[in-house]
Amino acid sequence: MSLQLTGIHHLTAITANAPENLHFYTKVLGLRLVKKTVNQDDTTAYHLFYADGKASPGTDLTFFDWPVGREGRGTHSISRTGLRVGSADSVRWWKGRLDEMKVTAGDVREIDGRISLDFEDGEGQRFRLIDDGGLSPSHPWEKSPVPAEHQIKGLGAITISVPDITNTELVLTQVMNMTEARRYPSPDGEGQVHVFSMGEGGPAAELHVAVQPGLPPARQGAGAVHHVAFRAPDTDALTAWTERLQGFRLQSSGEVERYYFRSLYFREPNGVLFEIATDGPGFAVDEPMETLGESLSLPPFLEPKRAQIEARLKPLE
Repeated sequence: MSLQLTGIHHLTAITANAPENLHFYTKVLGLRLVKKTVNQDDTTAYHLFYADGKASPGTDLTFFDWPVGREGRGTHSISRTGLRVGSADSVRWWKGRLDEMKVTAGDVREIDGRISLDFEDGEGQRFRLIDDGGLSPSHPWEKSPVPAEHQIKGLGAITISVPDITNTELVLTQVMNMTEARRYPSPDGEGQVHVFSMGEGGPAAELHVAVQPGLPPARQGAGAVHHVAFRAPDTDALTAWTERLQGFRLQSSGEVERYYFRSLYFREPNGVLFEIATDGPGFAVDEPMETLGESLSLPPFLEPKRAQIEARLKPLE
């Protein structure tokens, strides 16, 4: 089997304010809440999944709701999350919308050859909207407050910050079969960014590694990213990845059943948490596609504890 990751699967971040988070990502960014569940390792915390209209793999932006202080920004971290839209006109449309809604945003500019717009949510979560040049399909959500032609199509390039790329590059290229495609100066003014491509490439299948030795180590908190997941087509591929990591003596979680997908976790040499996750079975495995996210979903092993779990969760609205 030729092992190729096919792109970004999902990204999981941290919020300390689930109601505000729900409002921002559904009412401001116009994403669809496709799964309202709990952290399977900490059932006192919500795990909220936002995605496109069809809950497609590669569009999931997810949040753990933990009562923590703000992130301390720095290196050894995932520093910025890319979000794809369909055109440069859409990027400019978003600049107007974010300014009107008083969201912290920069100027529309070209970064790494793509029309881009950096912005932050209310907790300092950092994003970059990019024009994907129409390279990927769009599955708009009909109930979104954002017009279909401007809706966020999915995750784009994810940027991680490391002080030294040497061992990270070895893992990305020799273990994970990524290819270094190009480099560009960091738009944040600190260091060079190396672009690693997977599968067929393009903005939905890139990891950007910013080399930033001058930054302090990051401290996780609200506004930080917890981990990034990469796409494997099925469980056979995931098993092969598990064996590959073992062959390179890279410690991993082994395969974990997340019900909506199956995955494994490991840390790259600078400590950033990576996950490899299967595309299926998807979020419609336990509720109809038409009503995704409208009620609390629990995987079968947690269902007997539903009353206890619900009693400890605070209202979202």
